[in-house]
Amino acid sequence: MIALAALLLAQTAPADAPAPDPPAEWSKLADLPLIRREVMQQPELSRFVHDEVAAGRCSAAQRGADGFTLAVDLAVLVERSGEVRRIVPRAIGCPTVEQYAAGLVSRMTRANLAPAAGGAWYRITVAFAWKE
Repeated sequence: MIALAALLLAQTAPADAPAPDPPAEWSKLADLPLIRREVMQQPELSRFVHDEVAAGRCSAAQRGADGFTLAVDLAVLVERSGEVRRIVPRAIGCPTVEQYAAGLVSRMTRANLAPAAGGAWYRITVAFAWKE
């Protein structure tokens, strides 16, 4: 009886275990296999980032000829079941923008991952752009 209980605990422990950290080398990760790619440069999605930059809470934006841009790289752990288990933004010195980008990716992945996805880390970049 004790052996059976130990076996059952061993089978359920990995699900309760913390998600692993992403690999150190993100450039080798495959692109997140989304069925539909949403355009992330829509003005309403960039408004929050613009406001964070304007308020001085984020200095990672780059000024270009067409305005400002800011990109956030994220690693996404997809379980074998196809569910997203963890999203890790690469630090750019703007925690609120990093978390905002992670939230957008979480929303993008709902019912939008290719069936073959799962059991691996993937990468995606969320780009924001706005004019001043």
